[in-house]
Amino acid sequence: MNVLEVKDIYKRIGKKEIIKGVNLSVKAGEIFGFLGPNGAGKTTTIRMLVGLIAPNKGTIKIMGKDVQKQRNEALRNVGCIVENPDMYNDFTGMQNLRFYADMYGDISQKRIDEVVELIGLSERINDKVKKYSLGMKQRLGLGQAILAKPKLLILDEPTNGLDPIGMHDFKEIIKRAAKENNSAVFISSHILAEIEQVCTSFAVIDKGVIQAVESVSTKACDIEKLKIYSGECDKLVKLFSTLDFINNIDFDENCLMINIKSGNFSKVIKEIGKNDINIDDIYKIQDSLEDKFIKILEGEN
Repeated sequence: MNVLEVKDIYKRIGKKEIIKGVNLSVKAGEIFGFLGPNGAGKTTTIRMLVGLIAPNKGTIKIMGKDVQKQRNEALRNVGCIVENPDMYNDFTGMQNLRFYADMYGDISQKRIDEVVELIGLSERINDKVKKYSLGMKQRLGLGQAILAKPKLLILDEPTNGLDPIGMHDFKEIIKRAAKENNSAVFISSHILAEIEQVCTSFAVIDKGVIQAVESVSTKACDIEKLKIYSGECDKLVKLFSTLDFINNIDFDENCLMINIKSGNFSKVIKEIGKNDINIDDIYKIQDSLEDKFIKILEGEN
């Protein structure tokens, strides 16, 4: 089931068209990354998703409810952090969570305590928010966003101000929310390594246009990449040049990079052994999310 469904949305601000025909969907249990360079249209898209601004054209549906026509019904299913978490600085963390719990209307103290434990603020939850660090405010904002177990969790740059431990905890919280609540999670971020470790799929937007939607995990493909370290790379180059399942041979001192047709890794090992060529190491390599991101933008340009 598609928790979030965006169809052909456009947004013009003044005379400038910011978003140009964006289409995407996020299923229950999916953690979806939304990537793009600064000014690509990420925050404008998110502001439309949560009803802060309206598209000039197109539809946005959450749990089948149109955000423009059925605003309250649609947004009842949403928890979000858009830009900086909006908290009352003179309230304690607990008072802030209770305030939001009262707004939702059906959040128990037990659920609040569960969230406090989950976001790691048990020791500071009764301090005033104005005494919190930026990272602690981010944690509290995330707590507010997941308080009502939303079916769609929307996070705009959620790791801002988090230290490495906070980032690790954030990833675990997101994974747990998606699994336990079967929630769809939509994350906009410029920290590609963080997205890669938590997301199951991602879209790249640039100049208001979706350039690609892909799985984070390596897709089944026809080509595998190998990296080989050897003091006899010249012999390897000569050997590999004769094999029809090997192409794109790149040689750099004691390192060799080759592309092989999928399923032929064992043949490479056998050929190396049969020709008595010494190697120090050999392994398959995979494109990182950053590699994919750069290739998508380079292809678009």
